[in-house]
Amino acid sequence: GIVHRIDKETSGVVVAAKTDAAHQGLSALFAAHDIERVYVALTRGAPRPPKGTIEGAIARSPHDRKKMALVKAGGRPAVTHYAVEQVFGPQEKPLAARVACRLETGRTHQIRVHLASKGTPCLGDPVYGSGAPAGPVKAAVAKAGLARQALHAAVLGFCHPVTGEALRFESPLPPDMAALQASL
Repeated sequence: GIVHRIDKETSGVVVAAKTDAAHQGLSALFAAHDIERVYVALTRGAPRPPKGTIEGAIARSPHDRKKMALVKAGGRPAVTHYAVEQVFGPQEKPLAARVACRLETGRTHQIRVHLASKGTPCLGDPVYGSGAPAGPVKAAVAKAGLARQALHAAVLGFCHPVTGEALRFESPLPPDMAALQASL
């Protein structure tokens, strides 16, 4: 069975269990946040500071039931550690960036909500990417044929719940994001 999900239109690695014992064990690892998860995002601008942690409870937006939002009261705690890996454009005012995000929790739309809260949404995000990117970035998105948010589940690591073996799976950037990164 499916142990966890990634957002619709997000590419990358997911895990599915072949046995009930593996499913229960993997579900327990996810519930305990004992999983290595790294996502790569291509963002509009670059978050400041270039490395940090975004903490904030996430719940359904009170203004749009199709969106999630950071909330002051209620919601579920969410923690995303991020690091800017590459900046595109002028260093003092980047047009875009490649950002690695390590999840401590796994909430619906967590990375997308957290990056947007820093003013640096994922490129191509139709829900949280308010505002158009700069002209050269917009042209790069079109040239790459990116028709979704630029978010990719790149790494998934855990100890196998039955054998105890340390497992780590990596997925390279898909063609649309690789083309966008090259164009940027």
